[in-house]
Amino acid sequence: MNCCAPINADTGRIFSTFARLHRLRFRLLGFETTQRQLIEGMRDAGLQGADLLEVGCGPGYLHRALLRSGATRATGVDLSAGMLAIARVEAEADGLHEQTDYLHGDFTQIADEVPDADVVILDKVVCCYPDWESLVDRSLGKTRRLYALTFPRDRVLTRAGIRAMRWGLGIVNCCYRPYIHDPAAIQARIEASGFRRVYAARTMTWLTQVYVRVEPGCLPGTSV
Repeated sequence: MNCCAPINADTGRIFSTFARLHRLRFRLLGFETTQRQLIEGMRDAGLQGADLLEVGCGPGYLHRALLRSGATRATGVDLSAGMLAIARVEAEADGLHEQTDYLHGDFTQIADEVPDADVVILDKVVCCYPDWESLVDRSLGKTRRLYALTFPRDRVLTRAGIRAMRWGLGIVNCCYRPYIHDPAAIQARIEASGFRRVYAARTMTWLTQVYVRVEPGCLPGTSV
């Protein structure tokens, strides 16, 4: 992903620009539908005593909610220094600073420094990477038990929205670009790595999925 370093730098800058707006939106409206779906799917699959890794954690609201639901520790990784600054302040305010660690950088470049976790989460992160295979492979490699993610549906409406976003980003000379990747290819790659889907939900724009690692010698069951 070194070839994408300028894009990743712009990704961090643009999300830092909107960090305070993101915090205000959460305080007014709470979790997005996809995040509530993720929480439901992970709770159903079992969180008690789990340690978490959230790639693209933003201000950290999702993993802190999971800590309050029975997980024991969380590591957040994000390209945006502004988002991580808010995450640290909010963790302190929630009394969760001793249960959280934060790393600044592109996960695909610093993956060797990131600890493995029982549960790995990628909420609206796959769409930020042109090389989604590297992101998925490296994050799967950190996953001991549950793998949870949200990513865009491949629909005409979603593609129109992505084109509009790209046009707007180009106007302000930002190199960051969002992407839509083939959902079937993403699912196939996850399942080929030894995971079985145990939860699935959707909105008009997003797919939410939770996978469980299949023990060696066990046959995967039917995906939901």
